[in-house]
Amino acid sequence: MNRVSDQETRNEERETNGIAQIRPSTPDTRHPSLDTRSSHNLIAAVGNTPLIELSHISRDVAPVRILAKAEWFNPGGSVKDRPALGMLLDGHRRGDLTRDKIILDATSGNTGIAYAMFGAAMGFRVRLCIPKNAGALHQRILRTYAAELVLTSGQKGSDGAIEEAIRLAQQDPDLYFYPDQYNNDANWQAHYHGTAEEILSQTDGHVTHFIAGLGTSGTFMGTGKRLREANRQTQLISFQPDSPMHALEGLKHMPTSIKPGFYDESLADENRCVRTEEAQSMVKRLACEEGLLVGVSAGAAIHCALQVARGLRDGVVVTILPDNGMKYLDHHFW
Repeated sequence: MNRVSDQETRNEERETNGIAQIRPSTPDTRHPSLDTRSSHNLIAAVGNTPLIELSHISRDVAPVRILAKAEWFNPGGSVKDRPALGMLLDGHRRGDLTRDKIILDATSGNTGIAYAMFGAAMGFRVRLCIPKNAGALHQRILRTYAAELVLTSGQKGSDGAIEEAIRLAQQDPDLYFYPDQYNNDANWQAHYHGTAEEILSQTDGHVTHFIAGLGTSGTFMGTGKRLREANRQTQLISFQPDSPMHALEGLKHMPTSIKPGFYDESLADENRCVRTEEAQSMVKRLACEEGLLVGVSAGAAIHCALQVARGLRDGVVVTILPDNGMKYLDHHFW
């Protein structure tokens, strides 16, 4: 779809229902394709996710608009498809990801699912270090993709998984391709070239505030850098759990965690904290008021976006919904 027809489609959608389910521009085709089974179509399916206006949630902050990227439209069901693919393609280009290597990394769930999905399509074995207390459905999905799981301490969370992945990679470096999602620049660059460009196209560049959570921090760093380049006035707001003990899967409490190598806290104009209960409450609101069943980190993103919007007189607040709620239906708060 070219930009002219894209604009026409946006106008038609706004005229008919007022909801900005905007499709971005043509997918980035700069990555070389891999000569493997079904990977071509799978790679092409990553990105170009809708941007949805939350017209009900944001009713009391009008004329401020809240728009959210629905990242479960990616083939693996989450925003993590973007960096996982970027890191694998980068490793392939560099010659580090070869047929005799096992893909190894630490994950709390969604990045692992992306690795496992792409590994199955491309013909690579996948070994993942994951906390024992990671979501049961996440683990079942990973095993369905034939990924081997190395279960680590639940008390140590993602940091324990990182430590184990480092140990395995150092113990047998010739056996593994270790992308290291917390320190690999291809992570944030996937969002710089992909997520941010889509947002700019979908909003015609009209973004006053961008909000994203901190896990690897790749989404915030990559998207934020590109949006700041496009408009120096765009406010960048990061958020994280309010304490080390939280249930916001995929997010890190930075003061007490191993900080990602590419995380730069100075990029954010403001960093906010979200309580688990606030995120869970927003998950229920989104389901009942917007018809969107999302994960808890997405609930945290909208809670934060709404708080920011309440302090504005006008503006366009854009955030990320990392995944939907299907993998979390076994959680007690539903």
